[in-house]
This record gives sequence, structure tokens and C-alpha cells, in this order.
Amino acid sequence: MNTKEPFLFNEFKNVSAKEWKQKIQVDLKGADYNQSLIWNSPEGISVKPFYHQDFFKEGDASTPFYPKKWLVTQHIFIDDVSKTFRLAKDALNRGAEAIYFNSNKIFDIPTLFSGLDLTKKVIFVNFTFFNTTFTEELIRYFSEKKIQAYLFIDPIHQLTKTGNWFINYSEDFSKLTDLFKKFPSHQTLSVNLSIYQNAGATGTQQLAFALAHTNEYFNYLHNFLPESKPKVTFQVAVGGNYFFEIAKIRALRKLFKILADEYNFHDECYVISMPSKRNKTIYDYNVNMLRTTTETMSAILGGSNAVYNLPYDVLYKKSNEFGERIARNQLLILKEESYFNYDKNPTEGAYYIESLIDQLSNNALELFKEIEKAGGFIKQLISGKIQQKIEEKAQKEQALFDNENLVLVGTNKYPNNQDIMTNNLELYPFLKIKKRKTLIKPILEKRLAEKLEQKRIKNETV
Repeated sequence: MNTKEPFLFNEFKNVSAKEWKQKIQVDLKGADYNQSLIWNSPEGISVKPFYHQDFFKEGDASTPFYPKKWLVTQHIFIDDVSKTFRLAKDALNRGAEAIYFNSNKIFDIPTLFSGLDLTKKVIFVNFTFFNTTFTEELIRYFSEKKIQAYLFIDPIHQLTKTGNWFINYSEDFSKLTDLFKKFPSHQTLSVNLSIYQNAGATGTQQLAFALAHTNEYFNYLHNFLPESKPKVTFQVAVGGNYFFEIAKIRALRKLFKILADEYNFHDECYVISMPSKRNKTIYDYNVNMLRTTTETMSAILGGSNAVYNLPYDVLYKKSNEFGERIARNQLLILKEESYFNYDKNPTEGAYYIESLIDQLSNNALELFKEIEKAGGFIKQLISGKIQQKIEEKAQKEQALFDNENLVLVGTNKYPNNQDIMTNNLELYPFLKIKKRKTLIKPILEKRLAEKLEQKRIKNETV
């Protein structure tokens, strides 16, 4: 027996895609192949009943700069610095390999970091404010201590989320450029595209908006700091459509390389992912653990450098030790017990996923070109066109949920009517809109289950 050619494969001849389709057509007994077996996703992606090598041209299916490892990451909001320090130290002692800090104010840097063992660890700091002096202090501190750190300052995300810049367009971009001039080794751009997913944008829209969002920064730097070589970090929210989300992250890397090469910038990007909030619920909340498990799996297989998880009770309960530990342990189980600690891309060459990548990439490129032709991302935000595009898709998705064609088990299908949540709400779990003057209409993150949950809570109190 020839060991190079397994016996079973010698026994059976290759079957072409055409032959497979003919056999399927016979089994359909006259039913239309396209109508019966091809599913068109809400964003226009065609999903076939089978995939074959005949569908693909010869070429490289690899994902650019697919990471060899991913980091188990703990998300911590900086409030009381001493408490934040204790939470970070505990998370690192319990298996976290990176900490993602969310900061909305200046904090004491040595008090937070000096007592932490950050050897071979990574620190992410996401800012909802822009203080140049404080940012410079952080960069110097991390440089002196030789700590690997990423600082996320994203003026465009600030605009999309709040409706206003940190200060204004000119000053925000100028301050960012000044930081790049002063610290050439820390030229990192942050592009937060999680808001698009959480607001109901399709995968195609998320990718197109990510490119257009990034292109605004690249175009500015190309004109005002042409010698710069910025590195880009994407923050990505991952939804529940398992294979589509794997394809989305892989497509993001491919599309980004195309854009970065046009400017001769760094074409390797860093991706940090987290589960979406859009499909999370307050009723039958334990199901959120199942949702976040598949979503973090998609994030890992898609090629994220770092992944942080959402606690199952994050919507209605204040941060607590049990919820945070379960969220972290989900990632640790995937990494240490479920063979998700990869050293190569396990989805590379999977025909279905490669087909999704191609369709998502092509559709996203077309939408990106439309945005650029209409004046670019910021101009489209100011005119409200981006918000309109998201709202149209979000409303269609909401209608599917309302009609039970999009199912969230325990909420719009098979609910446990004995669940009582009124007295368990430590946090307000629904969309809050503050009336204030804004430059643009902000992009609003909204969960699918909100309207139904509000109705149930109202009935609880009657």
C-alpha cells in the first residue's frame, strides 16, 4: 500500500461540483434548487447547501498576519484606583494574560500599576476623554517599565458614540498627530468598530465602516505627517452568527492590508474582540453564557490577538467577583482544555468560510467605495447617512426578532414565565438617551430584547 495515497481515496473517484448538484437536483424531485436550498442572509450573503473546490480559483487563502496566540483578557473599569488595583492583581493571579482598562478620568498611574507583576502581560487602556499631558505620562511610564501597552484614543468613535468630538475635529486630530511626533515608537491608532455591531449593523457594514473609519485617520496622517508609520488596533464586537463572525474578522485583516498598502503604512493590525451586547438578555440570563461561549470561539478562530468576555449578568448587575470569574474561566477553558490555544489558522481552506470571506470582503469594498465617493466617513456621519444605513438594517433585524424568525431562547421563544427581574436590577439595562446638543446624531447601541423585556417588567409590577 502506498502510504502517500490512503487506500480509501484510491477506491473512490473525485466528484465534481456539477455532479453533486445534479444528484441534489434529482433528490429534490422537481423543487427549485435555488429557492429550496440556497439561503440568503439579511445582508445579502448567499449560503449554498454544499461547497466544493471547483467553486474557488487557485490562490492564497491565508489570512495576513494571523496570530500564533491569543490572550485571555480581563475587562476592568477604573473607578477607585485601589479597588481597581486589587481587581487587576486578582485577575492576573487567576489566569488573565492581559487587562483591558476602561478610563473616563485621570488616575494615579503608580498606584494602579507599580504593584502589578506585568512580566509577559499586556495592558490596554481605553479612554473616553483626551488629555494629552496624562497620555504622555502614561506612555513614558510604560516605556520606562518596559510594559507592553496599547492606548486607545479614537476621536471618531467618540463622535459616533456621543455625537460630539472630544473637543473638535481640528484639535482632536492635531493632538493625536502631536503625540505621534513626540513618541514615534508609540504611533498606534485605535479603531473601535464594536459600536456598529451593537447598534445592529450587518457584517458587511461593519467591515466597510471599519475601512472608512481607518481611512479618515490614514488620509489625515498622509497629509500632515507623511513620515508616520501608524499601527492600528481594531476593537471588534462579535455576534452570534458563528461562521459569519469567524469570516468577518479574517476578512477585516485582508481588507485592512489592502488599505494600508495603498498608504505604505504598517499592514499588520492588532485585533481585540469581545462578545456583542445586542443579543444578550436579562431574562433567562444564564443563556448569555452559551451565547458568549460561541462568540468568543468565533473571535478566537477568526484570528483575534486578544479576547475579553462579558459576564452573563453584565446587563443588570454591578461588576461582581462571581460573574467576572465565570467570564474569565470560559476563556481559560477554551484555551487550556478545549484545544483553542492554536499555533496556526484552523479554519484556513474551509470552503464555506472562505466563501463567506470572499462575499463579505467584496460587498464591504463596494460599500467603502460608495462612502468615499460621497465624501468620506466623517462627512457621511455628519449628514446622517451612516446612521440611516445602520438603522435600516437594525429595524429589519428587530422585525425578525419580533416575529420570532430570529430566536433568542428564553426570551422570545420558550420563555420561563416564572422569571422575576424587577428586584434584581442593580443597573438600568435599557437604552437611555440624554438630551443634549450634539454635532451629529449619535449611533445608538440597542439590544434586540429591550422592548419585550420592558413589557415583561411592567407586567411584573402590575
